[in-house]
Amino acid sequence: MALSKKPVTGMKDILPAEMQLRDYCISVIKETYGKFGFTCIDTPCVENIANLSSKQGGENEKLIFKILKRGEKLNLETAKEEADLVDGGLRYDLTVPLVRFYSNHANELPSPFKALQIGNVWRADRPQKGRYRQFMQCDIDILGEPSNLAEIELILATTTTLGKLGFKNFQIRINERRILKAMAAYSGFEEEAYDTVFIILDKMDKIGLDGVAEELEKSGFAKESIEKYLELFRGLETAQDGISYLAEKLDGFLEKEVEESLQEIIASVKATKSSDFEIVFDPTLVRGMSYYTGTIFEIAMPQFGGSCGGGGRYDKMVGRFTGNDVPACGFSIGFERIILIMMENGFQIPGQPQKTAYLIEKGVSGDELCKVIAQAQEARKNGEQVLIARMNKNKKFQKEQLSKEGYEKFVEFYKNPLK
Repeated sequence: MALSKKPVTGMKDILPAEMQLRDYCISVIKETYGKFGFTCIDTPCVENIANLSSKQGGENEKLIFKILKRGEKLNLETAKEEADLVDGGLRYDLTVPLVRFYSNHANELPSPFKALQIGNVWRADRPQKGRYRQFMQCDIDILGEPSNLAEIELILATTTTLGKLGFKNFQIRINERRILKAMAAYSGFEEEAYDTVFIILDKMDKIGLDGVAEELEKSGFAKESIEKYLELFRGLETAQDGISYLAEKLDGFLEKEVEESLQEIIASVKATKSSDFEIVFDPTLVRGMSYYTGTIFEIAMPQFGGSCGGGGRYDKMVGRFTGNDVPACGFSIGFERIILIMMENGFQIPGQPQKTAYLIEKGVSGDELCKVIAQAQEARKNGEQVLIARMNKNKKFQKEQLSKEGYEKFVEFYKNPLK
């Protein structure tokens, strides 16, 4: 039986043109983030299964690719539950590995520590446009900075990078987990029901306010609580300043510091941004990860229906490893979706050297071949990109294929120069 030539479902092969674009984007990302003081780190793709299953990754914990124990440790006959068979898993994001890394190396790192991590992650998800089971994430995180300077720097670094990649007219949507909780508490929902309420609220952009009301009713919540909750959102529709409106309505449920901090983040970003985007307060923004403790944000692109990245503050996560909480905040670019948009828009990498193909007839050899190679070497020294290849029988098709790879100039060499 012939072996399968297709990649595993949810994975994909990357052709040269896309790989070139990916490399270009990574170089821009590293250069731009480097100017903001972020330094590159790397972590293993495999993590301890206990770390990945610690109830910090939300729905992603249901999507882990788990790894069987090896050798003598794997005993199928005596195994009674999954824990007897599995001890590792492929990472589903870069945050859990980063926090483990920081917890392990904190004494060797500066404070605050500004980390940049680019790498593949794996989720056993249902594949769809822009979503794969293996995909690259690009995260920046600041650990050890308790003030909102972390949020401001993360948003400015991310939006500056997107601007350098040619993106404009996008939105940064921002919210606060403590505002979400205060709204739920004010409305009379029990604390253990908050996650259910937030999951339903997160569908607001798809099902609208009436749809949210309907789903809350189906979930068995009291009508008085639902009406009080919806009334907050109705009031937001006419409020000039949503944050101030909610701070007033939620007096006694929300600390003044939360309002002041969020207002300062938005004002500071607006005053100092270097890219063409809008930052907006969105009280319906939830973010799925249960490890978020404060500010949360998301990138909304007009060219793409869903989110193209996001992040937030997760001050309690390091404490799960060390017993001592460390303030932490991060922002992730949706790398695969960014690449998809750029390719669909026909993005051309700027400053590319001229690509020339030297096509050599089969009979050209010895000293004649060396002369051709020497000519190519000289062109390469002068900044040209030169491909040397033997001439195919179907020269026209060969040139067409090379043209698709960006080759603009063709030089042909024959055994008999009169050709």
